[in-house]
Amino acid sequence: MPLAVLEDIIDASGIAVRIEPLLPAGVRHRQLRVRTLLTGMMLTLDDRRPAYLTEVHAALIALPGPDQVRLGVIAEQKNGPHLLTYRQAGHAHRLIATALRNQQPDGAPSGQLASICDDLLEASIPARYKHATSALTADRADVESFSRPPRHGTTGRADPEASWGHRNSNLPGPKSEMFYGYYLSAATMTREETGPAVPELARRMTLSSCALDPVRALLPVPVRMAAAGIPLGDIIADSGYAHRDARAWAIPLRHARRPPRPGPPPARPRTPGHPPRRRHRQRQPLLPADTTGPAAARPAAARRGRSRGRTYGLSLVR
Repeated sequence: MPLAVLEDIIDASGIAVRIEPLLPAGVRHRQLRVRTLLTGMMLTLDDRRPAYLTEVHAALIALPGPDQVRLGVIAEQKNGPHLLTYRQAGHAHRLIATALRNQQPDGAPSGQLASICDDLLEASIPARYKHATSALTADRADVESFSRPPRHGTTGRADPEASWGHRNSNLPGPKSEMFYGYYLSAATMTREETGPAVPELARRMTLSSCALDPVRALLPVPVRMAAAGIPLGDIIADSGYAHRDARAWAIPLRHARRPPRPGPPPARPRTPGHPPRRRHRQRQPLLPADTTGPAAARPAAARRGRSRGRTYGLSLVR
């Protein structure tokens, strides 16, 4: 993908100008800007390189000279031009990760990080395909952590939010195994039942710890799409999403798909022919004046109840 296209996606999402004010201001000028670091990340992924910070640095210093000067990879200093170092790239990446993470790690992305990922993926969808379909397919994949799991009887590890998860494999060998890392859930565009074919582009993604339910972790993603004005159509998912508590997936999605009704809810019409509600009082029992005599000598109390063909205080609600 050309460099200009990647830069247009970053500019259209607006995430670089939102992240830059969140970073602390140091005494020395920071050479690597957020927009340049994001460009290097996208260049690395577009070239199918491993998503390592060393590869991001290598992608930036491999750009043509004019692009390096324009993006700040080469900056003018007192002693002459200075080429971006790996240490500077690591420092900028650490500042961004600190600004966007949760104050209390819980295995899920923070609100700011989730919003930034949503905007970046939405900006990557070409304009001619944004309204081509409202149907999505939801699924998840396993992503192993860079950290080793804690040793037996200990809790210390380099990646505090990673956890043990379960995955199935269709390759020769064991069909089920455990892994240590995260669940990557994605909502991908797909053609509607009677609609034309569309490219299967990833419209939303989220990463969550294996200690969390991946279905509940993905649920806020389509809900935010509906709140942003993106219509939700059919959402195709496997039994891992459908065969569970309906409050964790189906019911919230149905509420998100329904547009809000303006004003108060309409009153329910009464059933035709039903008698209106009447004002009435509870009938008091009639007791005899003398209650000490024999029961046979006491007059019978008036009978309580409803008269035939008459209803008191009832209404029918459908």
